Amino acid sequence: MKKTVLVVLALTAAIAFTACAKKAPPAPPPPPPPVAPEAPPPAPPPPPRPEVAPVVDEYARLKSMSAEEIEKSGLLKEVFFDFDKAEIREQDRPTLSQNADALKRFDFLRITVEGHCDERGTVEYNLALGERRARAAHDYLVSLGVPADRLKTVSYGKEVPACTQSGEECWQRNRRSHFTVTGKTK
Repeated sequence: MKKTVLVVLALTAAIAFTACAKKAPPAPPPPPPPVAPEAPPPAPPPPPRPEVAPVVDEYARLKSMSAEEIEKSGLLKEVFFDFDKAEIREQDRPTLSQNADALKRFDFLRITVEGHCDERGTVEYNLALGERRARAAHDYLVSLGVPADRLKTVSYGKEVPACTQSGEECWQRNRRSHFTVTGKTK
């Protein structure tokens, strides 16, 4: 029995020593299984289309505008004259041609062709010169196919200047024919 007690005591001592020994650190957890790559996110929806105004042709747009609005839009351009002259200058013929094209395209417009002068000369002289300038521009438009019954002329002489300074640059701006939209025919 002594032998048995010794064996039990040896076993108990072995167990006690092994229980007191430092434990090995736990093994790291196994790596997670590889994750399948995610599908790319769906493409974002296209941005909403901006609301597009209905297409209105230029003819209808201008026809719906008042004469004052058309006048302010700058549809018709002025032409200028040399000092004491009423002849259409070569460089102003393309402008008159563009004005004629616009008047033929927008066949509902009525126009007053205004003749203007600079401040030099008498009131009577400048009124007569302004009339010749307005008439020259009028006749040129008619020669390009604009119906004469849609045009009228008026002379303001030096009474309605575009520029009020005294000097050649200002005087040149005043020697002009101006095209005013005065109404519509249809």
